[in-house]
Amino acid sequence: MKHSNQVLNDLVAIARDGQEFYHHAAGKVSDPALQDLFARIGTIKAEIVTGLSAEIKASGGDQPTETGTMVGEIRKLYGDLRGLAGSKDYQYVAQLDQSEDRLVKAFDEARKDSSLAPSALAVLDRLEPQVRQSHDLMRARKVALKKAA
Repeated sequence: MKHSNQVLNDLVAIARDGQEFYHHAAGKVSDPALQDLFARIGTIKAEIVTGLSAEIKASGGDQPTETGTMVGEIRKLYGDLRGLAGSKDYQYVAQLDQSEDRLVKAFDEARKDSSLAPSALAVLDRLEPQVRQSHDLMRARKVALKKAA
């Protein structure tokens, strides 16, 4: 279970990065539709964090991480800096899209890990549609904003 909890904790940290970045970006963009989208996806990230954290607690008494990652903090700062240099809305969407790519990649790698406990794999399978949905929403928004520019 220790290995499974480590993998899940890594995913919690990455999802928490996204959750925090979405809430941060919602306060930075001017488009009300983007503000709503960011708030909605931030809520999805919170649900992912909750689902993964529950499995960590249930499978061995480890405590889920309460923080994100350094990469997530740097990406948020970079988004702020890029927002100063160009279209703020597009820059945040582009950075959030990269954040989504990072979570999808981490989920895919975790699901391929043959040493994960069956209960951990079940949680990943249950949460994977939400991960994909968030990714697809942000990718579509990025493409739409790029075409509109």
